[in-house]
This record gives sequence, structure tokens and C-alpha cells, in this order.
Amino acid sequence: MNKIETLKGGTTVHVRDLSLDDIEQLHGFFKSLPVEDRRYLRIDVTQKGAVEWRLRTSSSGKDARVIALLDDEVVAYGALEISPEEWHRHQGELRVLVSRSHQRKGLGMIMMRELYLVAARRQIKEVIVKMMGPQMAAMSICKRLGFKQESLLHDYVMDQNGNLQDLVVMTCDMDALWRELESLYMGSDWQRCR
Repeated sequence: MNKIETLKGGTTVHVRDLSLDDIEQLHGFFKSLPVEDRRYLRIDVTQKGAVEWRLRTSSSGKDARVIALLDDEVVAYGALEISPEEWHRHQGELRVLVSRSHQRKGLGMIMMRELYLVAARRQIKEVIVKMMGPQMAAMSICKRLGFKQESLLHDYVMDQNGNLQDLVVMTCDMDALWRELESLYMGSDWQRCR
């Protein structure tokens, strides 16, 4: 994938597949995130080695990772991870991060749309998101997109500060996700004004 997209307000970004050559830029993006945003991530993304390890171990071709660049700076990152386990082969786990300066401009929706298209090509039937209990804004966005909460595991994961947190698992079937993405994307002032 290699696209130019226009955000609300007219800013254009380059959305493309992530490559191993992007590690420096991606690490810079992760380090620029506010501490509160990094607190709930699975790995300590301020450690370049951890970011590089994660990318190298997932570069088998099953996972999809995309970035959005403004000039040469990463402003958003998205991943669709597909489990190697046979009994989960119909599912993909979705994650999207957008820099604070580019939130509320439609970039998160663009990233979700691109990952949805990847999932559809790979015949994924259900998309999953996992987050920690305090991530209420992320849960709200997912609910708007048609995700429903499947489970809540009390004190199941540990945040970057070492505090136990509830793990919330939400799912959405691909048809429902596309309907919500299409409705939100096509119905927005941003789309009509492009």
C-alpha cells in the first residue's frame, strides 16, 4: 500500500506499509507519544531494541503494519496481527496509534480503513481489539465502530508503570466493521469537503 490521504483541515499524509528501514522513524514516533499514551502499550516502546525485535519477529508476512508520514515524520501507526494458531486463523487483532497533534482529523479512521482492507484480502472474519480498563476513549471509539465487549479479565495485565489493570477484549465481525467505517467515513464533513 502506498497512498496520499488528505486529513480534516487539508493536511496531506503519506500512508504506506511499514518496512524494517523505518525503525528509526517509528522509534521516534513512539518516544514522542505522551507518557500517558505509552503507559498502556504492550512493550516499552522507548527501548529501540524492543521495537526492532517486535518488527523483526512479526515480519513473516502474516502481520500487516502501516504508518502515516507527514513529510518524513511518522504521525500514526497501525497493525493487524494474525495469530499463527490454526484455531484463530479467522481472527486479526487490530491496533492503531495516532499522535496527539493529528487526532480528531480523520487519520485514525484512515488507518482503520486500510487495515480493514488488508484483513478482507486475507479473508479475516473477525477483528479483535484488546485494551486496558482505563482506556475509555479507545473503548468509546471501538464501540462507535461496532465492536462489542466480549470479556473483562480483572487485574490480568500490567501497565508500563507496574500497576495491574483489567484487560478488555472487544470483537467486531468484518461486515459490521465495514458498515460503520463506511458510514462514519462517507458521512463526515471531512469527506464531503475533500
